[in-house]
Formats: sequence, structure tokens, C-alpha cells
Amino acid sequence: MLSVLRVHLPSDIPIVGCELTPYVLLRRPDKTVTTDDVPESAPLDGHFLRYKWYRIQSDRKVAVCSVHPSEQATLQCLGCVKAKIPVAKSYHCSPKCFSDAWQHHRVLHDRAASAVNENGNEEEEIFGRYNSSGSGVLNASLTGSASSTSLTNGSTPLYPAAVTQRSGGETWFEVGRSKTYTPTADDIGHVLKFECVIVDAEMKQPVGHPNTILTSRVIPAPSPSPRRLIPVSGADMLGNLQSDGRVSSSGSFTVLSYNILSDSYASSELYSYCPSWALSWPYRRQNLLREIVGYRADIVCLQEVQNDHFEEFFAPELDKHGYQALYKRKTNEVYSGNIHTIDGCATFFRRDRFSHVKKYEVEFNKAAQSLTEVAVQTTQKKAALSRLVKDNVALIVVLEAKFSNQGADNPGKRQLLCVANTHVNVPQELKDVKIWQVHTLLKGLEKIAASADIPMLVCGDFNSVPGSAPHSLLAMGKVDPMHGDLLVDPLAILRPHSKLTHQLPLVSAYSSFLRGVGLGLEQQRRRMDPTTNEPLFTNCTRDFIGTLDYILYTADSLTVESLLELLDEDSLRKDTALPSPEWSSDHIALLAEFRCVPRPRR
Repeated sequence: MLSVLRVHLPSDIPIVGCELTPYVLLRRPDKTVTTDDVPESAPLDGHFLRYKWYRIQSDRKVAVCSVHPSEQATLQCLGCVKAKIPVAKSYHCSPKCFSDAWQHHRVLHDRAASAVNENGNEEEEIFGRYNSSGSGVLNASLTGSASSTSLTNGSTPLYPAAVTQRSGGETWFEVGRSKTYTPTADDIGHVLKFECVIVDAEMKQPVGHPNTILTSRVIPAPSPSPRRLIPVSGADMLGNLQSDGRVSSSGSFTVLSYNILSDSYASSELYSYCPSWALSWPYRRQNLLREIVGYRADIVCLQEVQNDHFEEFFAPELDKHGYQALYKRKTNEVYSGNIHTIDGCATFFRRDRFSHVKKYEVEFNKAAQSLTEVAVQTTQKKAALSRLVKDNVALIVVLEAKFSNQGADNPGKRQLLCVANTHVNVPQELKDVKIWQVHTLLKGLEKIAASADIPMLVCGDFNSVPGSAPHSLLAMGKVDPMHGDLLVDPLAILRPHSKLTHQLPLVSAYSSFLRGVGLGLEQQRRRMDPTTNEPLFTNCTRDFIGTLDYILYTADSLTVESLLELLDEDSLRKDTALPSPEWSSDHIALLAEFRCVPRPRR
């Protein structure tokens, strides 16, 4: 007969909005073991599995810490309550937690004060003083007997009328009857119970005892402070930021570039500092989707998107938000894992803003084959291919704008745009391979530029720091023949060094923070490296902090209107690296707003 051998959850900590799928190991009547479901519609040997989820509501109310959501809160910031900041952000697990988080936490107060208070004196009355001793406006009475309507996330009572069971001060409410369950805001602070039982298909009665498992208390999904668009054009923006975050100007468009960290690379060994629940894919995918959708970009370039995640999650989910999807999977000559989990580059665009004209796919493995045929001696070909073949790809998309381009010479002319999206994932010691791949991509873009008068954007993770040879080639159009990176060239594929040039007038978008004038730029300049005109970092782990990601544009046909503000170490919180519960990749997203401009007459 059918029997349940084991039930467990992939993560002990349930998070609002993240699907819980228990692992149920079964023994079939023929003694084989399986994890396949046995639903009522397809019973096995006259039996099927019935699932139920319960919310356990204790008479003891519990709030969770906003900084360490797996910890119970003992303090509440009354300033947050009075300023009507979401109550979940007001809780802290200890005075030290509140003190350490103050620099980040006070941003919530400042924004609430600027939005609500016209009088600066009133701010002190509401928020009180915060001094070096760590004292602030705190409510330290969060005990087991505390009662607060905020524990239902500020809404009316949310529990079903039907009480399943009550025992020892606990009431169990049934909240689901499927194998999976997605916690809601109603569940915050409560324990969930999963029950699995074998049922006789004919009698509809349980057979034997149910298998149950309890979760820890449900925590809210951590939410970082939103990043704002900062104007850099030096004049009032032609479009204004709307309440939903989009720029209202019809002639401009926004482009996002983001390495989202493939699940296949997100190991607990590599990112041991990130809580396991925050590193799990069910949590990260929802957090990443929330972030990406929140930016409201017209064009989205993602790197490290697994093939199965693109097909099963990102393409259908972003389709709901009006995006058309294009994808290029990496080749698999080197990759030895499951073909479905290999990653690649995904480009999305809003259907109401652009239409798809053409797609080019660049496979650097094929370029390596062609190179070794003509430039490498026969005896060296095998070694050369082993060095050059890294499975990397680029996805190049030509789009046509559906909006008017204000200020163009010919308003009736088709406005095309070429967008390149790539991930140059090459080991640091193979500097020649990295330079060669970037050069190969740029030469391909030059051919497209020669065939059409078209603005260009080059987005991606180049795994190259500012000042490196690949970065110089991208942003300066050439590489100094004396550059140290060129010393690594065992196959002589970079010679003569004079060929390492291109004619595309590419400029890094984020360098506009240093060139632009306008409100809010001073803070952003402190997050830039003035020697390289690039952000101080776009990748931040325990082992590395630096810039690897770029958005470049052709400066003769595009101009930067605004940029997404950069993060600093305060934004990431003290002693924190990426990924984290708030930010679900080890990279940060880059976003720029552009406007097409008439090309100079030749």
C-alpha cells in the first residue's frame, strides 16, 4: 500500500509571497520510492494523498524584527508609527540592532518628514532625538502580552470563520488544500502547519496517521528603500517621475541592465553570509521580479538567466506586465550540467513602446572556431580552442520606437534602436580571451552601424573593472599598446595591438553623474570613482567589491536624461554583502533614461 516515508520543507523560514513546496517522499505498493504526487484524480492502488495547510494563531502576539526578520522584535520605533511608515519597518530585535540600522532607518524618517511636514521643528517632535548612546524614540514594551492591530498588517481581522482546532492557547485555521502554499501578509508572525495524509479513494477516509511539519513564524518579505531616478541633463526634465516610477516624457525611454545571479551559481558555500532562505530560488525569483517590475523600464537586459527560469518564470511573468521577451542561451560545449539550467541573456521590451525588427545572436564559440582556422597553427588548435571556448553569447536586438522623437530633424522618420546584451564570463587570468570577446562583439556592432543609421546601446556584465583593457576598448574606443593586460596573449590573438579599436562613439552612461549638473548629483558623485568615471561598485560580495557592469551608448545619437541612483555601503547596511535579504543578486541593477538626438551633419 502507498505510504509516506518523509516530509520536509526546503526552507525553515516562510516568507510572504514565496511559494512553499514541501518535499514528500513516498513508497509505492511495488516498493519503489518516488516524489511524484498522487492526486485524487489519479489514485494509486485505491489511495491518494490529501494535503492541508493551517495557520496557527497563538494567543500570544508576535512581531518580527525589520532588520533580522527571523528574530522576534523587542523594540518598536514610535517615530515610524506616528509618521505612518509601514509598521513592519518599525520593529527591531534589540537596542544594538536599532543602533546599527539607524543610518539606514533614518532615511525612512527623512522621507516621511519631507513628504508630510513643512515645518522642520515638527520633525523633532515626531521623531525625537537620536544620540550616540543609541537611545531613540522607542517602545520597549513588546512583550508576550502586547497587543497590536499591526500584526495583521494594518488590516481588519483576516482569519477564516471556521476554527479547525483549538488547544493550549492555540487556534488552527485551515488556509490551503493543495501541496503548495504561498504565505500572505495575514500569516506574518504565525507558525504554519503542513499536513499530508493517505486517503482511501473509495471511502474518502484517512488511512493511518497524518504526517505533519511545522514552520517557523512567517516573516514579511524584506523591502529595500526604493532607488530614485536622478536627472543629469542640467535642465528641468522634459518628463516627470509619476507615482508609479515611470517617466512621463513621450520622447525618452529607459533601459535596465542587471545580472540577476543564476540559481546554479548561488551556492551556500560561495555566499555563506546570506541566510539560506534569502538565497533560495523561490524567494529570490519573487524578490527579483518585484524589483525589476518596480523599475518600469522600457527595455530590460538581464544576464545569468537560466533557461528553465526564462521559460517557466520570467517570460510569462513579465508578459503580464506588457513585455515581449527574447532570449539567447549559452552554448554548451564546456558546460557539463543539465541543459535546462544553463544560463543566458534575456532582453525584454514594452510592447506599447517598441516593436521587434530583427535579432542577431553572437556565439563566441563559433568565432573562436573561425579564428583558430586562420590564425592558429594546426598543432596549437586544440589548445587554442580549449582556451577560447567559454560558451559565452551576446544577444543583439533591433527595435523600432512607437513613440515620437521630439526634436528630430524628420519627425516622420522611423526611429530604430540597436540593443546589445552580453555576459563576458571569463576567468580573470584569461585576459586575452576577455579582450578578444569584447573586440569581437564591437566589430559585429560596427557592421550593423555601417548598414543603418541607428543609435546603439551596449549593456551587460563584462567582468572587467574600470581601466582594464576591455573597459578601455568599450569606453575609449582603443587600448593603449603598453597596457598591462596585453602582456597575457599566448596565442597572439591580440596582435597587432593597433587593431584593438572601434569606431563606435560609445560612452558609459553613468559617467554622466560626473559631467552633469543638477540637484542630487553631489551625493551620487561621492559614489563614483573620478579617475575612471564609473561607479565605485556594481558587484559587492565578501571577496570582491568593484564595477563589472556597464550601460554604454552612442553619444552622437543618444543623450542621457537621468540615471538610477547608485547604492552605497550605508544602503547595503553595515557589514553586509550581496546577495542579501533585501537585494537578491550579488550585482546591482543599472538603469538609464535616454533621448534620441539628431546626428551631427558630416
